[in-house]
Amino acid sequence: MHLFRPLKISISTARPYALRCVRPGLVCQSLQITRGILTQAQDRGASEPPLIEQTIPEYFRDVVSEHGDRNAVISRHQNARLTYHDLDIQSDALARGLEKQGVQKGDRVAVMLGNGVEYCVATYALFKLGAMLVPLNPAFNALQITSALTHLAASHLIISSEINLPYKAPRSIMPLLAHLMPDLNKSKLESEAVPSLKRVIVVENSAGRVETAAFGSLSSYTDVLRDGEGGKLAPKELDADEVVNIQFTSGTTSMPKAACLTHRSVLNNGKSIGDRMLLTHKDIVCCPPPLFHCFGAVLGYMATSTHGSAIVLPSESFNAEATLRAVQENACTALYGVPTMFISELELLASGAVPYEGFSQLRTGIAAGSSIPAALMRKLHDVLGLTQLTICYGMTETSPVSAMTTTDDPMWARLETVGKLLPHVEAKVVDLDGKVVAPGVRGELAVAGYLVMKGYWGDEARTQEAIRPDEEGKLWMYTGDEASMDQDGYVRITGRIKDLIIRGGENIHPLEIENAILALPSVTDVSVVGLPDPKYGEVVAAFIMPKNMNAGDEEKLKTAKEIKTWVKETLSPHLVPKYIFWADGWPKTASGKIQKFKLRETGMRLTEEGQGLYP
Repeated sequence: MHLFRPLKISISTARPYALRCVRPGLVCQSLQITRGILTQAQDRGASEPPLIEQTIPEYFRDVVSEHGDRNAVISRHQNARLTYHDLDIQSDALARGLEKQGVQKGDRVAVMLGNGVEYCVATYALFKLGAMLVPLNPAFNALQITSALTHLAASHLIISSEINLPYKAPRSIMPLLAHLMPDLNKSKLESEAVPSLKRVIVVENSAGRVETAAFGSLSSYTDVLRDGEGGKLAPKELDADEVVNIQFTSGTTSMPKAACLTHRSVLNNGKSIGDRMLLTHKDIVCCPPPLFHCFGAVLGYMATSTHGSAIVLPSESFNAEATLRAVQENACTALYGVPTMFISELELLASGAVPYEGFSQLRTGIAAGSSIPAALMRKLHDVLGLTQLTICYGMTETSPVSAMTTTDDPMWARLETVGKLLPHVEAKVVDLDGKVVAPGVRGELAVAGYLVMKGYWGDEARTQEAIRPDEEGKLWMYTGDEASMDQDGYVRITGRIKDLIIRGGENIHPLEIENAILALPSVTDVSVVGLPDPKYGEVVAAFIMPKNMNAGDEEKLKTAKEIKTWVKETLSPHLVPKYIFWADGWPKTASGKIQKFKLRETGMRLTEEGQGLYP
């Protein structure tokens, strides 16, 4: 038996079980008993516990009944705390206030806020009303916001008076509102740009820097909340299969789509994520990822609220120091992030800008958005004590998580895979003809089960392209991700199908080259894409983030030669980058995924200018 690898016993059972070593004084891993070894790259998650058939408000009522006096939301930057009882009362009041503002069941209500108490209250207020929560990225410009609101025929917009983005100064929303409503002084909102829009509700977060109270077409969040206090929210007839959340895909492509998620899909996904993390009502989860994205909303807020845990919001948008301080001040037991967030936090600790104390209670968390380098994983274990850090894989269209590691998976599984399927989730890896491949063979990952979205709002063509029935009529979400599944059910994500580089008819996987280059001490990060080439069709181009950002031409030449030699010697000559570009960062989605289509566009422009070629 390997010390750090679970002993696997293959027997014929319907689902996996786990037996834990209970003899004192022994260092043990879980003993996993699984069903027989897979002969095809197709698997199904456990059938227990059963799916929750309640709506989100119904389940939330039970949580409040059991954990009402415990903290639900801790907002560090607002110096505010809400117990589950407080969250219930405030969301009821806001729901009544929104009703008076004309919000009805089925309405699409856009929320464009940073992380804070108001976002958390608004989420449950809209769920209770049966309205559809439409999170908008605060980084959207006026045209993007107008397009989103128009596409969904949104009736209301809840927005903060200032937009706060990472590493940028606060920005007033007045120019945006002027674009939506040229005459803000009218008592009745009129928007030629978004005719469906009835009301804009403003959350004051500017400390008086932005004046909105004087405009008759705007409502104050505080007034709406106060207007709904007292009384009782009339019960709504809700169904678990109704759409409750419309998420715009974060956009690794240039055309985001609006994925429709239901009570059942969001609630059960959040519950399963929390279960796999072993969350309890005693856990305190620090969540710097944004609530407007599925990472913050489902992996963060829904996973904590289904378990009576507390969610800690360090700042409106990501701030590494605020995150570390929030962990220290609240004795957090879990920390979430994408690799770039974790790297920034570790750099602050290494520099002494934040004292290394108050982290002993950390045990678990979630890393998602992109693959976790082995060196980073080791630092998170050794420096922050995240020995039970979990890895998640999913997409907006699957509510979002379909596969996840466990808290006691061996290190190799957390570095090389995204774990196994969550309960009630099915997945298969298929070839170009749609046939299931053998274990270990790469193909496109398809997912089925309760978590698959109802479709893209107002876009039946792209819905049918993404969700396709099999011969038995079962609907499968084709993810566009290239993956493999081993004989034990562990899933490896090897890249995007569209990111494959086809050089002279031969498939090249960017992740393989990226992993090789990352092993070089002179490189901090790398992203590999394919660029057009008259001879080979496509060639390899590598965008490099060097350790020394101020390197001169001579040092860059030396590093470029080192990269090419290393790839040639460790992989193969045809995988050597033809072009090498230098970068100080990547265009990314809100979840931290690199937008490679933008890198390709940049690469094509640079090659036309004669850049990137090194001998």
